[in-house]
This record gives sequence, C-alpha cells and structure tokens, in this order.
Amino acid sequence: MSIYTPDTIQCNGETFKLFISRDQIQQRVAEIGRQIDEDYQGKKPIFIGVLNGSFIFLADLMRHVSIPCEMDFFKLSSYGDEKVSSGKVTKLKDLDAQIENRHVLIVEDIVDTGLSMSYILRQMKALNPASVKVVTLLHKPGAGKYDVKLDYVAFEIPTLFVLGYGLDYAQEGRNLAQIYVLDDTRPASN
Repeated sequence: MSIYTPDTIQCNGETFKLFISRDQIQQRVAEIGRQIDEDYQGKKPIFIGVLNGSFIFLADLMRHVSIPCEMDFFKLSSYGDEKVSSGKVTKLKDLDAQIENRHVLIVEDIVDTGLSMSYILRQMKALNPASVKVVTLLHKPGAGKYDVKLDYVAFEIPTLFVLGYGLDYAQEGRNLAQIYVLDDTRPASN
C-alpha cells in the first residue's frame, strides 16, 4: 500500500489543496530531531504529545531522536468539530507520567492563538519539571493572542485553515501524509 498524497482532497464538503508536501515535512521533522538530540545530550527527556493532532508528528519526531526518551499524552479540546476555536479549553486526559524534575518537551500539531499552549504550560509548570520546552509542527504568528515561547517550530504559516498530518476537520483528514489548505481566499482559524 502506498502513502496517500493527493494534490487536492475533499473533506466535509470543502476542497483543500496541497500546502506543505510530505518531503518538506519529513525534512523538517528530521532537522528538529537532530537538534533535540544535541540539546538534550546526556538527559532523558519526556515527550508530551497533545492529543489528538500531534500523534503523527510525535511518532515521526521520536524516530529521529537517538537519545533515551519517554512519552506520554495530554488531551485537550478547544475546537470540537468547528474550524474556529471555541475560546475555551477543556482537559479530556491528564498525564500518566510523573514529570517532577524531568525535562519535558510538549509536542503540539499547531499553535495559533496560543490559548491551548498557555493552558498546557501553566499545567506543566505546576508539576515542577526540571525544564519545559515546546515543539510545534505549525505556528500561525498572525493569530497569536497569548504570549507563549515556542522552542522548536517546523513551519510558520499564515492564518489559514489547514488539514492533514494529524490535523483534522471534524475528526477527518488526520490520515493525510501532507498538509492541505482550504482552497478558498477567506482566512480562517484552526
């Protein structure tokens, strides 16, 4: 079976076109993995994936990290099935791992307004880790409303609605190996 990489895709009645190719994604993921190897040499970081969107990025990223590491997941909701955030963060799953005195890397699929990441950082810091850094696949600097420090960013993108590589639209499209943008000139948020 081959990896599904169409140039356009239909999802929930909307048309999306290719925005970031599989090759571009894999190149940046490998670069970030090498940087984490260097930055965490002699340490054993724990990667905290933010479900559901980060799971593909996290899996690929961890395969590019050669130092000892662990992983866990944290699950939030701020979108539901919509293209625009509700503005309210709800915790759906807490960590299983103890992170006190650990080096934590929070792995997110996308940071736009910074609302969810601000919430996560407050939650993590209250658990007294040795350090906390943020890794994100996508960052929309033009959508920022909360000041959050992002330590590793694969791609900065405009404020457009995107889909694929773990990012969904009403739970569909996560399986796409590339990132697609709504084939539309209207700006949207996700």
